[in-house]
Amino acid sequence: MNSDFVIALHSLVLLANLPDQMANSEVIAENVCTNPARIRKVMSLLRKNGYVKTKEGIGGGYILSSDPDEITLSEIYLTVSVGALKPNWCTGDPEQTCVISSNTQSVMDEIFNEAEFHLQSYLNQITIRHVLDRIKSSD
Repeated sequence: MNSDFVIALHSLVLLANLPDQMANSEVIAENVCTNPARIRKVMSLLRKNGYVKTKEGIGGGYILSSDPDEITLSEIYLTVSVGALKPNWCTGDPEQTCVISSNTQSVMDEIFNEAEFHLQSYLNQITIRHVLDRIKSSD
């Protein structure tokens, strides 16, 4: 899992908590505790996929353009983090004669693919509204 998922999730929950209000990248960044450039990068992906709308200039920013009751965490994961469970490097070498070394990469790829499938299935049960409600109830 990479931090873009958590940044996207946090940003969408914040916007869901501010219905009909714009929030610029500086406001979101302060709330998320990261820098505005990082927020703009993640929000660009969310905008391209229809989760937020943007307005340029003074008073501009981001506003939620989708129903928080319908946005699943699985959708957000697929937008910003798909494939993030699998490490960039895996031990072993398919060219080796050793059965362990030559097969570890393919077996681990299968394991990570299965884990990602199960993660997406679980995240598909949770919406942005569920997260917002849990946050508010933990006060």
